[in-house]
Amino acid sequence: MNKQHRTSIGGQAVIEGIMMRGPEKTALAVRVPDGSVDLETWDNQKVTAWYKKTPFVRGIFNFVDTMRLGYRCLMKSAEKSAYDEGEPDKLDLWLNRHFGEKGTAVLTGFASVIAVVAALFLFMALPTFAVRWLNTLIPLGVFSSLVEGLIKIAILVGYMAAVSRMKDIHRMFQYHGAEHKTIFCYEAGEELTVENVRKQKRFHPRCGTSFLLIVVIVSVLVTSFVTWQSPWLRVALKILLLPVVVGISYEIIKLAGRYTNLCTRIISAPGMWLQHLTTQEPDDGMIEVAIASLKPVLPSVEGSDRW
Repeated sequence: MNKQHRTSIGGQAVIEGIMMRGPEKTALAVRVPDGSVDLETWDNQKVTAWYKKTPFVRGIFNFVDTMRLGYRCLMKSAEKSAYDEGEPDKLDLWLNRHFGEKGTAVLTGFASVIAVVAALFLFMALPTFAVRWLNTLIPLGVFSSLVEGLIKIAILVGYMAAVSRMKDIHRMFQYHGAEHKTIFCYEAGEELTVENVRKQKRFHPRCGTSFLLIVVIVSVLVTSFVTWQSPWLRVALKILLLPVVVGISYEIIKLAGRYTNLCTRIISAPGMWLQHLTTQEPDDGMIEVAIASLKPVLPSVEGSDRW
């Protein structure tokens, strides 16, 4: 390429590696214990279903697909990087004794359920009941939804700040930075070398971090019309409206990734600020992994990956 363009290629940092998804292929590159880069690629399934193409409907389905792919790649990267090597603990022994080879699947399935329940509690129930309690001290009136949104943002930022201090998560956030820098280098039309990638920015408007923050902001607007009479009913209605919130947020993030103007810069700004927590400067080895994951997913027809 000889001119800058916006690509639809996106990625995700995993344990000691990066997953990149292009228009035709997906690649997973992981730094393995011997220092080499393990690269696995596979063809993407063609999107034919109408509900994955229709604006405001496609968001929730594509979001679920992305989460499933990301989780699968995260598990693969843990195996490839020997992240979980060592003597089996009591839980591993119990799972092997009762479930055999399915033990890992049972554990990951249980962990997924716990994660969903925790997310619903932190971002749906806790802010609602916190605002209801605050209303008994200071009548918030029409500002109830706004305060609820601020509590959600505080929880999100606080969580990101806390986990970013963990050594393993910090390394993953460095790989996240390498992913962004490599995509920026490709979009700029420069050769994919460590030197060229290193000088790129690490904050990207289409980042999943930005998407999460947009979801929180959109949820404030959508749920501002939901009753405050019963906190349990409000929580239930917010869960039911979650597909609507995700659908709107998906279209906003696509808009922000496609155009550069005052409006999209304003939309992208909060997420770009939050990326100061979720992306870190990578080392050259991490950039090498990012380049290895991007090259196999580049389109066979130039420009077919245009956003």
